[in-house]
Amino acid sequence: MEEKKVTWLELFYDLLFAAAVAKATHAILHVEEGYIHTEYLVKFVLMFVPVWWAWTGQTMFINRFGEDSSYQRLFMILQMVFVLTMISSLSVDFDHYYLSFLIGYLGLRGLTAIQYLVVQDVEKGDVKRIAWYLGRTFWIGIAVSSLSLFFDSWFRYAVLYAGIVIDMLMPIVGRRYLVKGPPHTAHLLERFALLTLILFGETVVSTLAVMQPQKRDWNSISFSILSFILIIAMWWQYFDNVEKKVNKEIQTAGQTIIYGHLFILMSLSMIAASIQLLFLHEVDYAFIVYFVFGSVFVYFVATTLVFHQYRYEKDRLGYHHLGLFLGVLVAFLIINLIVVTPNILIIGELALFFILYAVLTTR
Repeated sequence: MEEKKVTWLELFYDLLFAAAVAKATHAILHVEEGYIHTEYLVKFVLMFVPVWWAWTGQTMFINRFGEDSSYQRLFMILQMVFVLTMISSLSVDFDHYYLSFLIGYLGLRGLTAIQYLVVQDVEKGDVKRIAWYLGRTFWIGIAVSSLSLFFDSWFRYAVLYAGIVIDMLMPIVGRRYLVKGPPHTAHLLERFALLTLILFGETVVSTLAVMQPQKRDWNSISFSILSFILIIAMWWQYFDNVEKKVNKEIQTAGQTIIYGHLFILMSLSMIAASIQLLFLHEVDYAFIVYFVFGSVFVYFVATTLVFHQYRYEKDRLGYHHLGLFLGVLVAFLIINLIVVTPNILIIGELALFFILYAVLTTR
């Protein structure tokens, strides 16, 4: 399969979506009476999933059919207008901005579906059938989501997400078509890795924005250093696996990479929020312990599943590795629930876990 390279416009496109993800993450930084209420956790998911799916949809189109031609550039530039509309609509007061958010989302998905319909006229064979299938079936989810305009209260979110779920299921339902024209695995991994890298950068920036140690405030300085070690260990584990341990010649429908990264990116955003909340000491102790370890657990499981399928046979981890990682994570959780542990030590525990995770999965 011919090597596919990431274009500069794709990278610029990623920056806009990273900004959208960062803005959605602010929803879980709203603390009231020591807790992040369910309302804000739900709003985080409500905002995050459509943003991720809109980015993923266009990324998959470019992976199979992208040519960096003038007309495809115009499609992406027009999509950026809808991305900006979505970004301006991301707020904890989600109800107030629902209409503009919906317009942004439907515009993005509609343009992606149109692109599939356009390329089917020039493609041949299996890839033509893929374009035909996706270009038509994506309109089902778009149509269902658009019906949410006629409802209010919680029901409109149910209708919106029914459409999004239908949209997300279409590639799975049509897997028999997609495997006949598999995506470029190397390009797909690179695209998701680049977005993940930008989110790592956002994590560092947002963390430093909160941590502003005063002169000789060694606790804050130590917390900042440990947080940076934690982020670097996570970065090391992820990118060394992508670069050295993954067989990019494997050809599948790519769905493990696609759907697995929903949980990788979402949990990464939650870990970034956890670091800030641990530093600010605004959240109930038991709540933040469960929240941060739950976020790390989701990230660990998602990265393990994604990389395991694409690892070289000789580099695949055994059940004893899985048992070790889970054992360390559960041990830290139990200790922290039994003994009230300073937040800086919790960050140290997480850094230690990810160092262990990085060393054993990349050696």
